[in-house]
Amino acid sequence: MAAQNATQNATRNVTHESRTAPPRDVGDGIRDREIRIEQTHLDRVYRRLEEKIHEAEFLMDDAAKRGQVGTPGALAERDAQVFRAGVHLNRLNSEFEDFLFGRIDLLLGKDGERGPDGAYTSVEPADDAIRPGEDGEAGDRAEIAETLHIGRIGVLDADYAPLVIDWRAPAAAPFYRSTPVAPGRVVRRRVIRSKGRRVLGVEDDLMRPELTATLGGEALPVVGDGALMAALGQARGHTMRDIVASIQAEQDLVIRAPAASVTEVEGGPGTGKTAVALHRAAYLLYQDRRRYAGGILVVSPTPLLVAYTEGVLPSLGEEGQVAIRAVGSLVEGAEATTYDEPAVARIKGSSRMTKLLRKVARGALELPPAGPAPADDGGQLTLDDAAAADAPGRGERPGGPPERLRVVAFGSRIELDAEELRGIRQNALGGTAPVNLLRPRARRLLLDALWARSGGPRRYTDPELAAEAREGFDEDISGEDAFADFLDAWWPELTPRSVLAAMADEKRLGRWSRRVLNPREARLVARSLARLGPDGQGPLSVHDVALLDELHTVLGPPARPAKTREVDPLDQLTGLEELTTFADRSAPRRGRADRAEQERADYAHIIVDEAQDLTPMQWRMVGRRGRHATWTVVGDPAQSSWSDPDEAAQARDEALGTRPRRRFTLTVNYRNPAEIAELAAKVLALAMPGAPSPRAVRSTGAVPRFAPLPDGRDGDLAHHVRTEAARLLDEVDGTVGVVVAMGRREQARRWLAGLGDRVVALGSLEAKGLEYDATVVVSPAEIADESPAGLRVLYVALTRATQRLTVVPGERDDPDRDGVPDLLRD
Repeated sequence: MAAQNATQNATRNVTHESRTAPPRDVGDGIRDREIRIEQTHLDRVYRRLEEKIHEAEFLMDDAAKRGQVGTPGALAERDAQVFRAGVHLNRLNSEFEDFLFGRIDLLLGKDGERGPDGAYTSVEPADDAIRPGEDGEAGDRAEIAETLHIGRIGVLDADYAPLVIDWRAPAAAPFYRSTPVAPGRVVRRRVIRSKGRRVLGVEDDLMRPELTATLGGEALPVVGDGALMAALGQARGHTMRDIVASIQAEQDLVIRAPAASVTEVEGGPGTGKTAVALHRAAYLLYQDRRRYAGGILVVSPTPLLVAYTEGVLPSLGEEGQVAIRAVGSLVEGAEATTYDEPAVARIKGSSRMTKLLRKVARGALELPPAGPAPADDGGQLTLDDAAAADAPGRGERPGGPPERLRVVAFGSRIELDAEELRGIRQNALGGTAPVNLLRPRARRLLLDALWARSGGPRRYTDPELAAEAREGFDEDISGEDAFADFLDAWWPELTPRSVLAAMADEKRLGRWSRRVLNPREARLVARSLARLGPDGQGPLSVHDVALLDELHTVLGPPARPAKTREVDPLDQLTGLEELTTFADRSAPRRGRADRAEQERADYAHIIVDEAQDLTPMQWRMVGRRGRHATWTVVGDPAQSSWSDPDEAAQARDEALGTRPRRRFTLTVNYRNPAEIAELAAKVLALAMPGAPSPRAVRSTGAVPRFAPLPDGRDGDLAHHVRTEAARLLDEVDGTVGVVVAMGRREQARRWLAGLGDRVVALGSLEAKGLEYDATVVVSPAEIADESPAGLRVLYVALTRATQRLTVVPGERDDPDRDGVPDLLRD
């Protein structure tokens, strides 16, 4: 008990006792000042790049003049110079934008020697780089001896001093390999987020938080989570130092874990799961670049978290190495822009949809054709459309697929009626291939039936003559445009979007979904898809995107005949398959890399962030992209927004396969103050009784505020929430998040209009993985009641703040006379 009290006292007084802690991260203060510093450096780099480009262009012009001399030696020298200058110019131009992404501040090197890039070569610091603190000072002290900026290419100034270190150079290795347990010379690692020539933000990690470092005679400034670690590490007493060491050890084990398996990481709010997983990706890619040349995919639950992820994991210098995607953006050409109601989301996310979509894909073959019916031209083949059994769908013409096929062969008319065509269709669908790939099988079965009906097998008794006659029969029938038109109408090439749109017909979906969904569930799904047009274009939810991916597998690509390559006469004469100019060879290669990125469907390593939120259908979608991958899976069951964790766990096991697994647990919450963590723990006890809460290690003394409406009703909720958000904007220097139930998020954005970009309104599901300096949580009961997982979603909402939390109870919260909602009372 005494030890626990000592720990609490130490954490409570971190900010008061840390005499040498860096200034807090404030808006229009440290963060903005550090962004300006990095912007100044970036401007200097771009000026130098422009000088290098002008130099390369001059060399190109000079080389062109050398060609006028006419001697063989001059021509050879010209060609070599053009080639070298062209390669250099192309590299400068192709890497010109968005290429600076990192910085490391280092202690003096042990041997004091510099490499060809101008950086110290020593990995370990000099013996005298760190000196003991003076009397009354907490921790050791050191001066930053070297600062290196990391980017896509190396840039030297006119005096050959490094402005940017190429990320592949040995001097850049500490940016990826340094951890708090093995920091080497690194004191501070900074991720620089930029767009074009503008620095947007910086985020720091401290490798030596116990060290008081100076840069140019001033305290080394720290931005972001690194500031919290600095305050903890520099607090007096061994208790806090031990806590910092435990955080570092936990995270280091994850970052350096062997990659040939599945690494599973669990941890509650504020334990740094996301940042650790992303630094692990950078570490693995730098350690074994060849192995991960197939790319790393980072999957985040929301676009908002993708933006955060892009700020933590820097670009690694080459195209196609790291793809960061929201779950709703994993399918090429699809983007989730809307949300499903919780009841609909539970249906669409369930693994039952796999069986339903297989039935829907086969049923969609019987839908009315999208185009006009082929005309009967009086020739050998005619197509007759019978009236459709179903009512026509939106944007479709009356009628279904053709129900009769007539041909003229051997001087007589041959006909297949509707019953025979249905039998042929069922026979073709008996195959296991995707629906579109069964089209050649259906075509062959049609020709088999026509050949049998024509009497051909009886007419030819000699096998060779029969085979020759059958080949001619098939060529004659298949060569007719009318037969191709019939096949297109009777077995159309289906697309995932068109099949998804077909599910908007309630009557049709009710028939397809028998023994899979009950009638109410079928109606809910159909009505949710009514927002799509007949071609499937329209707003998609994150669950719709997973259905599209499943349909892509069920349908398969359209079966196309292989195209024969036309032979160029020049190839036959010269034996050359390609002629290129120097301009062709030196042209930027981004287009090819971009196409490869678009076409990529399998990755070497996959990181799944907030994995507890993936539905079974989403696990199937992610699993298809990692059939041969190693995995890093991070999450927290207590924060799951999916209503059936057991079903999701089964889908997750199928996606991960039989790979061996290593499990890690992060136990220290260094982001949320103890006062906020204590309140959130009350909801955790309701959501998951017995689940451990991560240990909060810092205290601000600011208890959560409860701010009920003055009249106790929701009538003036908009004004009240706006007032509370404005109050928090005055109390903190950073961001304020206002978290509401998903159904209120558009309202909340209107409530906060005009308060500035430091405040953001978001739905409860959008808050996942994000942190704000202060948060306003509106009507906890409304959030808890919006889905079966509502209590876990509320737990997430209450753990987003790093400094201040305000709870605005609504009428449904039954607040007591102190304004405390029923769910948050002891």
